[in-house]
Amino acid sequence: MSDYTGAQLFVDALADYGVTHVFGNPGTTELPVVHALADSEIEYVLGLHEDIAVGMAGGYAQTRRYHAHHDDSIIPLGVANLHLAPGLAHGLGNLYAAKVAGAPLLVTAGNHSSDFRHEEPILSGDLLRMTRQFCKDSQEILDVEAIPTMVRRAVRTALTPPTGPVFLGLPLDTMLAETDASPERLGPIPTAGDGDAASIERAADLLVEADAPVLVVGDHVARAGADAVAAAVDLAEASGARVHGEILLSEVDFPMDHEQWVSPIPPDEDLARTLLSADTVVFAGCSTNTTLTRHEGDLVASDTTCIHLSDAIHEIGKNQPADAAVIGDPGDVMDELANRLRERLDDERKEERLDTVRSVKEMVEGQLATMGEGDEDDPRASKAELVDALEAAASDAYIVDEGITAKYAMLTRWPLQPEQYISNKGGGLGYGLPASVGAALAESQRESPRDVVGFVGDGSYLYYPHSLYTAARYDLDLTVVIPDNRNYRILKDNTLDVMGGEEDEYDWQGMEFDPPVDIPTNVESHGARGQLIESPGEITSAVGEALGRGGPDVLDVLVHD
Repeated sequence: MSDYTGAQLFVDALADYGVTHVFGNPGTTELPVVHALADSEIEYVLGLHEDIAVGMAGGYAQTRRYHAHHDDSIIPLGVANLHLAPGLAHGLGNLYAAKVAGAPLLVTAGNHSSDFRHEEPILSGDLLRMTRQFCKDSQEILDVEAIPTMVRRAVRTALTPPTGPVFLGLPLDTMLAETDASPERLGPIPTAGDGDAASIERAADLLVEADAPVLVVGDHVARAGADAVAAAVDLAEASGARVHGEILLSEVDFPMDHEQWVSPIPPDEDLARTLLSADTVVFAGCSTNTTLTRHEGDLVASDTTCIHLSDAIHEIGKNQPADAAVIGDPGDVMDELANRLRERLDDERKEERLDTVRSVKEMVEGQLATMGEGDEDDPRASKAELVDALEAAASDAYIVDEGITAKYAMLTRWPLQPEQYISNKGGGLGYGLPASVGAALAESQRESPRDVVGFVGDGSYLYYPHSLYTAARYDLDLTVVIPDNRNYRILKDNTLDVMGGEEDEYDWQGMEFDPPVDIPTNVESHGARGQLIESPGEITSAVGEALGRGGPDVLDVLVHD
């Protein structure tokens, strides 16, 4: 045990780069790494399922990224260690979620020794083929001497914009091999740069010529930092643009109490087309601005002038032609664009545009005001009532959202602020609760931790309720609020969208939780506190009490559709 192994070198490299936690569910091929972690300052955080480990790492990384925007010493990297092919397969759902959320992750999995694989031992599989579609890069370390370079490269790739997950396979023989190598220095992580000056000038020309421009902000803006969100505000004010969040907005890319903020764009074809109707649209840092299912017509009219700004080359001109295209850090690009517009647009022109913004905002607010209200005669809370009660009790809390059908009630009623909210951008269920646990761990590392609230639908909760075991095991301060309608409402809504007809015409197959799961009892079996809330009047006080206690609490709030 006195000899220095590949596993110890791998762990030392992580420690050198500032990693303090590794999330995982151990297996035999991971034992060298697990034992090396035990001898290090890095804490191994146990998840009871591999997808929970990846989800926790994702929520941790997304939250630590906000912390890193204000503290250069923080490395916002989530690390998850999984077990061979079946374990890695278990983690693919939340690896996909991390990809779409741009969470900077290093996901690893052990593997059989390279000289043994020809016998096709149990748990074998092509790890690289499984992960490449969801990762910025997927590699396997086959030589112990390559560990320093490949770990450094993987960490830099995950952290370099556009951020995202990276995979490394760690064969058993490589991890057990002896070495005298040492970690390599990581070096500073670059931004995407200031953008091409000629392209920025072209974008400025088009915005000056516009009649009533629209600025659509996407989540790459929030990922670029607080200064990027401030730059989006500067651009909106300099241009007099109406501001919306992209479809499936999952971070706060623009302060929602700003007078030019109108709404996120819902994933509804007609509403999206209406909100994207303008002579000029700027897509800043967007990546998910399309509907869930096929739309019958163009969301953006063919004669609309489109300006694309992004740190991700693939997103430039992806779904609409780009009449101006700037590749660079969204904040830096918008800051420069705002400077140029201030010099060229007079106050009268901007005021004319702001008049248009105000009239559209009034119309949109009227249309969205009823979102989440449902049947007023139902004694259970509506989703709108739940959101209002939650805001009253936890207005400054950090929200991790997988409310699915309650999401837009939150985004249209609660004036959320930058760095206050993350959501499941990938769309597959089972990210929100593990991510909430990871976020709570990230907040616990701060001198003044924020309250963390997981807003997780009942269908989402039932994917990975045993995430709460980790929250209880590590005594994390976390409050989970479940909007519980006891069905997969999103599937019913999508049925009506795809197949048409009325709700009472369908015999819903596999979409009702009948009999319902006793969620509070389930919660308590994992070591957390559970409470059923049946009356709307109980919500605010129950949330306040849960926030006032340490450890994990789950409030199962009955809501109607």
